[in-house]
Amino acid sequence: MKITLTKSPKAKPDFGKLGFGKYFTDHMLVMDYIADKGGWQEIEIIPYDEFKLEPSTTVLHYAQGIFEGAKAYKDKAGNVTVFRIDENFKRMNKSAERLCMPALDSKKVIDALFELLKIEKDWIPTESGTALYIRPTMIGTDKTLGVHASHDYKFYIILSPVGAYYAHGLAPTKIYIEDFYTRAALGGTGEAKCMGNYATSLKAGEEAHKKGFDQVLWLDAQEKKYVEEVGSMNMFFVIDGVVVTPMLNGSILPGITRKSAIEVLKDAGYKVEERRVSVEELIKANADGKLDEAFGTGTAAVISPVGQITYKGQDMIINGGTMGKITEFLYDKITGIQTGRYEDTKGWVVKVC
Repeated sequence: MKITLTKSPKAKPDFGKLGFGKYFTDHMLVMDYIADKGGWQEIEIIPYDEFKLEPSTTVLHYAQGIFEGAKAYKDKAGNVTVFRIDENFKRMNKSAERLCMPALDSKKVIDALFELLKIEKDWIPTESGTALYIRPTMIGTDKTLGVHASHDYKFYIILSPVGAYYAHGLAPTKIYIEDFYTRAALGGTGEAKCMGNYATSLKAGEEAHKKGFDQVLWLDAQEKKYVEEVGSMNMFFVIDGVVVTPMLNGSILPGITRKSAIEVLKDAGYKVEERRVSVEELIKANADGKLDEAFGTGTAAVISPVGQITYKGQDMIINGGTMGKITEFLYDKITGIQTGRYEDTKGWVVKVC
């Protein structure tokens, strides 16, 4: 691995006023896949800079691109740690397979990422709710038109110190159930973390924001009957004391925080069901006073309470618009494991340095 350090380090931002994804560290990791040279080339760590891409580059025309999201933390002792990073690269390779892209050597890439994190450790904020966001990305880089899989690719990782994903922090979000636009259908790319999925979601998201909502909750594409996921989160509902989340069916992203939340809840004695959840069930549960809580899970937001869900003009106000006890427990537990406040009994947290 080749390492080239910057000669012009940046001034670090105010870690108490970060926002999300606005600032980037001094260095990044890059690796090219060149078919004519046998595949993946040497990994390099270089100063953060622009890429030069020709106007004909594959990803710019056919969206052959995937990415991941993870976080690095500093624990109370000042150790740099990451949370379930192996799961991110397992999922990235599944996304790559779906989009006809080459697999990564996960161990090799994670080892190189750790070297990058060691270099950038002073960029990791320690204020409550902050972290160093890790964005691995792969794009098709052929310089030719024509709808086919690229032969060459660029893989890179950039780092960004971040605060809360939502500007209002842990205040419960307002979610709009989208009943016209579709995010993903069975047989499509819904379970892959690919660029096109996010472009598809923008129109409904913009319209929801104009109506005063934070996010869109998508319905299944075939029947427009069952809730699936929010653009940046997997969804959970507490119905009459039981934690329910839409089951993975091929059109829902298999979230790593979702997976962790299910394990934590079960370990704590909560009953968790992974199954289809219809809008009608939510409406009835709310009318019967049994829709106790709702929350989303994701790397960016971690655990995000939901205080209102609206469907066709009908508002469901959940837990009086406040965070519920299960949501609060889960946020505290998962962030506590991530930052070292609680013991990691599952081997999820890996020490970098």
